[in-house]
Amino acid sequence: MTDTPTPTAGVPPTRRIYANRTLNLRAIAAVGYDMDYTLVHYRVSEWERYAYDHVRGHLADEGWPVSELTFQRELAAQGLVVDTELGNIVKANRFGYVMRAAHGSRLLSFDEQRTTYRHTPVDLSEPRFVFLNTLFALSGTCLYAQLVDLFDEGLLRQVAGYRDLFQRIDDRLDEAHLEGRMKAAIAADPERFIELDPDAPMALLDQQRAGKRLMLVSNSEWSWVREIMTFAYDPFLPPRTTWRDLFDLVVAGARKPDFFSQNLPLFRIVDTDRGLLEPVPGHIPGPGLYLGGDAAKVEEYLGLSGSQILYVGDHIFADVRVSKSVLRWRTALVLRELEEEISALEAFRDRELELSALMATKECLESEQSGLRLARQRLELGYGSSPGADAATVEARLEELRRRLEELDGRIAPLARAASEVVQQRWGPLLRAGNDTSHLARQIERSADIYTSRVSNFLHVTPFAYLRSKRASMPHDPVIVSRPLEDSGDEQE
Repeated sequence: MTDTPTPTAGVPPTRRIYANRTLNLRAIAAVGYDMDYTLVHYRVSEWERYAYDHVRGHLADEGWPVSELTFQRELAAQGLVVDTELGNIVKANRFGYVMRAAHGSRLLSFDEQRTTYRHTPVDLSEPRFVFLNTLFALSGTCLYAQLVDLFDEGLLRQVAGYRDLFQRIDDRLDEAHLEGRMKAAIAADPERFIELDPDAPMALLDQQRAGKRLMLVSNSEWSWVREIMTFAYDPFLPPRTTWRDLFDLVVAGARKPDFFSQNLPLFRIVDTDRGLLEPVPGHIPGPGLYLGGDAAKVEEYLGLSGSQILYVGDHIFADVRVSKSVLRWRTALVLRELEEEISALEAFRDRELELSALMATKECLESEQSGLRLARQRLELGYGSSPGADAATVEARLEELRRRLEELDGRIAPLARAASEVVQQRWGPLLRAGNDTSHLARQIERSADIYTSRVSNFLHVTPFAYLRSKRASMPHDPVIVSRPLEDSGDEQE
């Protein structure tokens, strides 16, 4: 039996676009894009190691005992939560219950984790919890975990506590990203830091030629946008075409998320080499390069609003959640790690099926065991209907079931452990937390209409696709196996 053919047939799962809510791309008149980790992808280990070393160097200059520390990417992952009150890094499920936790760089045991968070689910509205929204957070979180260890050893006497430590690292990381010296070094060696995607410019060109008005809206300064986009896009565009020809509007220094919710001053970039600006009072006068401004001005200029605009970004809050909740724009999240996650889960598929089969067997045996325990109780206390067997027979069968369940548990345990370590041994899959979805997955489900691993995946659906979400289900819903319609040659109504 084969599944019903889909529009993504033949497209690798790692390169598909997944819909939380149905999206008709034909109804989208304008598409806005973030740049960093959206239009342009960075080599995460190189970029974050460089940012880590940059901040660590500043701390060493201030007398912090950090010279022996090194970047360890496995200490952090996107979608984790920092508990700044306790100095912990945690992974929560969609309900906020902590499924895995580390204090500094040390993973907590199950008993420690349960004791600490039994009555404390993760609630992102509480200031103690900081959600790691983007890959840019990895370097700072790794350094924070290591410095928690030093603080516990009494080596950071200048720090008042875990919250103060987090704020110091966060402030210095912000300074590092703003410093011209760091970005100048990266721009001088872009091959080291930027992962080129030759298909991305074509995906944008398809959208533009299909009549969609494209925008680039980035928090980065103009000089950085110009350097990075020129390197990443110009070599793959038609002759005499540059990346600037793709976009109706280019907005640098956008100050997202405020860009989507506040009335902010707007400037036109009048000298692209020196970045000279002139203020723009009132409305956006026409296509071009701008700094600042806000989404309300963009909507007015485009003559579009709400569901006519799709915004694509990598930051769940600053790009996706705010644009959806404030403006009702349609939203797409770019999650590059999705490719690694899907590949790892596909490779684990046979063991996952084995685990599922063993669990199904265990459930059947446990159900029988529960029935026999009730029968034994009724026999011992002399009430209810007869179970149809004497006490000795019931007891013998219970003992046999106990042995079989112990044997099953011995086979299930290593498979369950392996499933929890798929993708990354320390934190497991990005979008799973035990048998449930992760807190990150819940944020994606709430905020992103569609999600995918890279912008160039739009090539596989074209600008004219109708992206349908799967039928929502509850645990009680029947499993429906679809079949292809027989092609009788008759026109279907």
